[in-house]
Amino acid sequence: MDELAIALKARGFVADCGHVALPVSVDVYAAKIGGVIKPDTLGEDEDAWSVRLPSGKYRICVNCAHNGRRQRFSACHEIAHVVLGIPTDHSNPSWRYAKRPPSEVACDVFAAELLLPHRLFKPRVDASEMGISAVSDLAEEFDASLISTGSRFATFSREMCAFVLSEEGQVRYSARSPQLRDAKGWVKSGMRLPDGSYSARLRSGERPTGPEDAEAAEWFADWNRDGALQEDAIHISQWDQTLTLLWFDGDDVPPPRVDHGRWEEENTGLRELDGVLPWPGRSRRK
Repeated sequence: MDELAIALKARGFVADCGHVALPVSVDVYAAKIGGVIKPDTLGEDEDAWSVRLPSGKYRICVNCAHNGRRQRFSACHEIAHVVLGIPTDHSNPSWRYAKRPPSEVACDVFAAELLLPHRLFKPRVDASEMGISAVSDLAEEFDASLISTGSRFATFSREMCAFVLSEEGQVRYSARSPQLRDAKGWVKSGMRLPDGSYSARLRSGERPTGPEDAEAAEWFADWNRDGALQEDAIHISQWDQTLTLLWFDGDDVPPPRVDHGRWEEENTGLRELDGVLPWPGRSRRK
């Protein structure tokens, strides 16, 4: 099942639950599958577990040592396992995105749809300014994590933007707006945070000062467009995670730059050798 199919199934589940107020009640979601949520003492890296009782109902235990937002997401994640019929695979801590099993990622997508329902979240994204502060405000309103809120913020934005999650200075996940996908802008998973970038400096201990200019070619693979890129970020030292929001200022980003020398070679054959080497561009392929 792909991500879109999972999202649509989650939206159907939310609709079946009836009227949804903010922040959404995870107890209502649990009741829909005949479940009850119980805080419990679990292992440090254990978020939650669920079991089907002889009565046919479900008991969902969430880690009482975790904060409320994490407990809410964990409960929705367990509900996703039941609704999607996906077995659990908790071989890695949920807060680490490296080597996270696809089945667990699928349930994360479902859980995010439950906590940030599309019909309520999308209009608020459309009315928001760009920046990490807007993501934080929405996370507060929906009582959801910054990661899930930032991911959906970029996914539903009408602007050309991306939300990037890095761990230990290495990109693990990114979400892009439709406009950025259409422009072929993508952040390579596994890349290091660009040297000297706002995100890298925050990770090194610099105090946050708000959005600043960024180099698009340092963030997006094979990027050959102009446009003013903005970068805003927050660093969570507890897990060495950096959350970055990237967006282009203005309504439009110019079309790709034309390499006239390459155009001549492709359309008229190799250009005449004149002994003059072309000046190297700023972007470098690894």
